[in-house]
Amino acid sequence: MRKLKVNFLQRFPTVAGCAYSGKVFRITLTTLIVTLLAPLLVATLLLESPINPEPFSYKEPPLLTGPLEPNLKLRQAERLFDGQLIGPESIAHLGEVIFTGTADGQILKISDGQIHTLARIGKLPCGTREDEPTCGRPLGIRVGPNGTLFVADAYYGLFEVNPVTGEVEMLVSAQKIIQGRRMAFVNDLSITQDGRKIYFTDSSSKWQRRDNRYLVMEGTADGRLMEYDTVTKQVEVLMDDLRFANGVQLSPAEDYVLVTETTMARIRRYHISGLRKGGHDIFFDNLPGFPDNIRPSSSGGYWVGMAVLRPNPGFSMMDFLAPRPWLKNLIFKLFSQEMTMKFVPKYGLVLELNEDGSINRSFHDPHGVVVPAVSEADEHDGYLYLGSYYSPFLCRLDLNKV
Repeated sequence: MRKLKVNFLQRFPTVAGCAYSGKVFRITLTTLIVTLLAPLLVATLLLESPINPEPFSYKEPPLLTGPLEPNLKLRQAERLFDGQLIGPESIAHLGEVIFTGTADGQILKISDGQIHTLARIGKLPCGTREDEPTCGRPLGIRVGPNGTLFVADAYYGLFEVNPVTGEVEMLVSAQKIIQGRRMAFVNDLSITQDGRKIYFTDSSSKWQRRDNRYLVMEGTADGRLMEYDTVTKQVEVLMDDLRFANGVQLSPAEDYVLVTETTMARIRRYHISGLRKGGHDIFFDNLPGFPDNIRPSSSGGYWVGMAVLRPNPGFSMMDFLAPRPWLKNLIFKLFSQEMTMKFVPKYGLVLELNEDGSINRSFHDPHGVVVPAVSEADEHDGYLYLGSYYSPFLCRLDLNKV
């Protein structure tokens, strides 16, 4: 029998080769699967997730139709100071002078096309994730009624800055314990016309700005809207339990203040005067993306910069992950925060809301060709200046042409 088998293999070497190749293929495929799945299995069983997410869900994103119809209007914007800035998050104007804060801890003054360092709240070195808490990160910036700047630094707190000398005065330290909790992520601010009150957000008492992806993915509900009285020096918590409290904007009549709740893709409203004083409600629910800062428009409404799009039609990764905490845990066991951002498609989007919360119009840049993302849209003298928390430039859009 053995002799017959040998004779068969000698007579039909192709069949023998195929059998051998099939065996090698199965072994190779099995090895490849084990090689790929083994790290996944180890990560699932042994590695600890940095977040502790709870399941929640969104409404279906609004259809991108009507005033949300995609267009190419943001591609008409021009990039300013390309390669000379690092993440100009927020923008303020004093006449024709531009002020912004950057990821390297600087508060910059841009005048006559020249960039000058006005102030630095933190200290060098800067440039890495580890440096950020001591370097500082200026986020929201405003010009007050007295002509000075007010700045929210994510790590240090609220400050007043002289726009000429650069002298810095601390108003509220991030180390201050407010109602039993520290401020880990001071974000944005809005000031009354008389300069008496400053409304500001602390995005989280758990996660710092450098861990903002953890904050979003975990869905932590510890953000707050607060009020600082510049006369009494007291801080009062107006709203609590917000999921990533972010941009802040007073209404023109100063009867309410709006707060973007980034993780929930909505805008909340807190009433500071009138019959509803002390109450709060939803100003806009189910935005087509995740909102960042909010600023006034010349029409009496508001500009909202969108950090990430929730496409419809299309696939929204955040909507998919929201009710699946096990998958969020697995993702952050396997990937860093920086790596996860590579899976987020670039898409520039700015909304203009009417005073009643309806959408007036939207400007888009699909695929982020010119404007990859928008942290803030600041209107000044017929132009819309667009900030970004990571882009190395500012953008400027001529509103008369769109």
